[in-house]
Amino acid sequence: MLVAPQRVVTFHYVLSDAQGQTLDDSRARDKPLEYLHGHGNIMAGLEEAMLDKAQGEELSVTLAPEQAYGVRDESLVREVSRDAFPNNDLQAGMRFQTPGDDGPEIVTVLEARPDSVRIDTNHPLAGHSLTYGVTLLDIRDATRAELAKGHPLPSGTTPEEVEDKKMV
Repeated sequence: MLVAPQRVVTFHYVLSDAQGQTLDDSRARDKPLEYLHGHGNIMAGLEEAMLDKAQGEELSVTLAPEQAYGVRDESLVREVSRDAFPNNDLQAGMRFQTPGDDGPEIVTVLEARPDSVRIDTNHPLAGHSLTYGVTLLDIRDATRAELAKGHPLPSGTTPEEVEDKKMV
């Protein structure tokens, strides 16, 4: 079976930066990634590279910043009141996840001053070219429930659970 729209694909990956430094390795956690092809569950460039590949294939995909986490946007570096942070022990480099206009966003503390905090809401990997080493582990047709939800569901999920909206 080949990777195609409406199929659930399971794969291991090693993510590295332009210098070859490993940033993430799903094998180290023994936790492969699973996604529903054609539903925007993963980066478009990575999804496109896997199209028509077969189970067991290995590939290397390099994504430019525009295809990955975007280019850095300096307007996302700003000063906010220290009152915006419940944690009084702020230090440069700390990261927080906060609700954003388009969903959760990662906030990185650049500098903590007595009355204000300089933050960066760019994704930590924005502006970086990234390489994914991918091993395709499994490809299967998606269930009707998965197609309705737009992403893979945990193994053993019943149609009733999907209907009861217990699954998101």
